[in-house]
Amino acid sequence: MLQSYLFPISFAFLTFPIAALFFTLPFLIVQYRKHGYINKYRAILLYLFLLYMMNAFYLVILPLPATIHNKPLHVSSYMQLIPFHFIQDIIRETSVEIDRPATYIRLLKERAFLQVMFNVLLLVPFGIFLRYYFRVNWVKCLFASLGLSLFFEITQVTGIFGIYDYLYRFFDVDDLLTNTAGGMAGYIASEWLSRHLPRVDKLDENLDLTKKRVSYTRRALAFLIDWLILMPILIVLVLLDAPYPYVTITVIYFIGITYATNGLTAGKWVVRIRLKGSGERIKLSELVIRYGLLYLLAGVMNVFYIWAGINQLPALFLIAYTLGLFGFNLLCAIHLLRCVFNLKRHLFYEAKSGTSHVIS
Repeated sequence: MLQSYLFPISFAFLTFPIAALFFTLPFLIVQYRKHGYINKYRAILLYLFLLYMMNAFYLVILPLPATIHNKPLHVSSYMQLIPFHFIQDIIRETSVEIDRPATYIRLLKERAFLQVMFNVLLLVPFGIFLRYYFRVNWVKCLFASLGLSLFFEITQVTGIFGIYDYLYRFFDVDDLLTNTAGGMAGYIASEWLSRHLPRVDKLDENLDLTKKRVSYTRRALAFLIDWLILMPILIVLVLLDAPYPYVTITVIYFIGITYATNGLTAGKWVVRIRLKGSGERIKLSELVIRYGLLYLLAGVMNVFYIWAGINQLPALFLIAYTLGLFGFNLLCAIHLLRCVFNLKRHLFYEAKSGTSHVIS
């Protein structure tokens, strides 16, 4: 029986890095928007919660049938709707003798009892997380635990929502009861746990965001969001054969709009940062220098290379330009790495323009 639990747990750990990769982007956005920075303790807790939820889900659905065209189970009913039926199962299967306390240890080796204990323990961490991290009251914990258990049962009884031709596990009302009891047990245990761990709602006390450095991760995320917005517009302009589409959108978006919003773009707004110049309000000249160097120099050089290839300029010119562009981009990459690993250094376009990022 232990082996049947070890496989889903090991599979959860194996697939966790993939899930964490997809989880990271929304996690960063939410944390930057809500708290203004990334707290390492909060991050550890949330990734632990993700790992726990993966373990719980895999324990419920694994192992899967060999094929989606599985055969129906030969049973009279797919549902067990009698509450506390597990008590009868334990009594029927147990070798425990009530008048002999020494035999009670046998319960730890009996399938029916262990199944109940597993169902209780499955949602204990869920209740702990709900109270300790999410700060919910007992009523919300009760309904959330019941809701999660119901989701597990529906997932099983529908063959993972129709993926399989027939269900491969039963719906059991006792699972709802024991899972929910486990969630509430976790809620109660969290009271003791909270006394020995930092309070999540106090993590941001006495925090001065104006003194925190804007990380390159945060800036890269803002850059990604901005270009996710601009790329479809750029494609449309190219298809419409508009003149100088790249230059047009970069000038309008990064210089015009950023000046109008005093240092904000959509990406910077999402992650709660903005550009700051030498004064309270950023100057147009500062933006022209900054984005002129970044997008109208470095950017145009790379865009022109793509245009030259599409338009099949002379081979000798393309070879020479390729070598020159490679050298330029290599120097930029080295410069970026030096700035990343030496926080006292500034990117060349920031140093020349006198601009920097601050948390808004």
